[in-house]
Amino acid sequence: MQRHGWAAIVAPRVAAVPAAHNPRGPVAPSDGTAVSNPSNRMQAAPPPSPPAPPASLKRPHLVVIGGGFAGLAAVRALARAPLAITLVDRANHHLFQPLLYQVATAGLSAPDIAAPLRHILRAQDNVEVRLAEVTGIDLARRRIALDDADGQRDGGGGGDRGAGTLAYDYLLVAAGATHAYFGHDDWAGHAPGLKTLDDALTIRRRVLTAFERAEAAAAAGDGAARDAWLHFAVVGAGPTGVELAGTLAEIAQHTLEREFRHIDPRRARVRLIEAGPAVLASFPPPLQAKARAQLQRLGVEVVTGTPVAAIDGEGYHLGSGVGTQRQACRTVLWAAGVAASPLGRMLAGKVSASASAPETEPTTAGAIELDRAGRVKVLPDLSVPGHAEVFVAGDLAAVAQADGRPVPGIAPAAKQMGRHVARVLRARLAGRPAPAPFRYRDDGNLATIGRMAAVVDLRGLRLSGLVAWWFWLAAHVFFLIGFRNRLIVLVNWAWAYWTYQRHARIVHGGEANVAGGTTAPTAKQPD
Repeated sequence: MQRHGWAAIVAPRVAAVPAAHNPRGPVAPSDGTAVSNPSNRMQAAPPPSPPAPPASLKRPHLVVIGGGFAGLAAVRALARAPLAITLVDRANHHLFQPLLYQVATAGLSAPDIAAPLRHILRAQDNVEVRLAEVTGIDLARRRIALDDADGQRDGGGGGDRGAGTLAYDYLLVAAGATHAYFGHDDWAGHAPGLKTLDDALTIRRRVLTAFERAEAAAAAGDGAARDAWLHFAVVGAGPTGVELAGTLAEIAQHTLEREFRHIDPRRARVRLIEAGPAVLASFPPPLQAKARAQLQRLGVEVVTGTPVAAIDGEGYHLGSGVGTQRQACRTVLWAAGVAASPLGRMLAGKVSASASAPETEPTTAGAIELDRAGRVKVLPDLSVPGHAEVFVAGDLAAVAQADGRPVPGIAPAAKQMGRHVARVLRARLAGRPAPAPFRYRDDGNLATIGRMAAVVDLRGLRLSGLVAWWFWLAAHVFFLIGFRNRLIVLVNWAWAYWTYQRHARIVHGGEANVAGGTTAPTAKQPD
């Protein structure tokens, strides 16, 4: 970030006027004063350094943790605010998560839905970006602890930054969410979730490699292994699960047609499993029924009202109690649940900044509470109890709507929270009254199921099929960051629409056991 010297603020600049050059030496002043020999003249003392600016003139320091929808919305809304902002993220890019499944299913490449944070904020002079992971939050001292991108302690440097710490006057924690396996964390290696670009590339590799393994098994005459490799299970029938299942069916039915010699990809079995009674639980029942019908037309087997009891490297158990059924399946994908970022527990004093340190205690005992998902219960202005200078936004914030339902963990809600925090900070800096409490504006729900198949619920306006699909496409392209991203996505989708082809089918990297869950990623090249 460009910084201006305080001399330019404290005192006006006086331009030095150079003396006229005379080849015969210095000229005596007109008042007759003698001029000393330049070779014996002592150098003039340098001008004194400008005094340090008074503390009252320093801009308050806002630290934003997380460059997702909430964090980025807040930072951009504070472009003209008298703040020094530091945006901290362990990734160097902002990710458009609603289209992450397209990367996982080879429809788009990673740069199509992501943009470097430094590039996005290059014109905002009051922001600097730090690539680091937050390992601790000290509310009493108003500091956060950092590790750099390589897992080494970040020495910070300069000003108010000590070794491995970053001081703040205001703090916004918008670290998002991660996968939740409902107490079965051992399933994670066998059933990857979809939250980051690394997750998407892992899923892409597993899906495309499964067809290759099925081809090899068929060539060797092993029908059981072939069928296991051609079985794809998606656990969880929310928007992500529905989108993954529908796209996997399209890949099997159309994209890979005539590309294999020993298998017919159209025989692949795509199963969508939901423990609840219906798919897309957040949608009205009529749209749930239409979504299920559209999935079945694509060839997806929809299983509802039945939980998954166990997952391992060879398959999964369907059902509960003694009536579980073993299913041979080498590719299981997880879309069933999310949990809040561990930073919520740090705020509540439930975890320490380092493994060797004891658990920290909240500054105000019992003031900061978490809900069952680990989200932080915030006040109406999105600050945390007992610390008016600390805010939480996005998936990490537990906020209730007027009817008592929680604000959903979706991109529009996160953006609204980020902009609200910015309004609160601007009011405080200007000495104005605080804005009205945060109120979520529900703009509706959208979910795509496959080619020309989607459902849309817009405040009572309900669409499905082709019209909904075009609406979904236009909305997602509009909210992508950057003209280049929008153009590339439009071109890729147009090509896929007319040809059924998915251009990003390059498999790179690898795992020691693609299906067994013992993941040992090799060095990855940029996608």
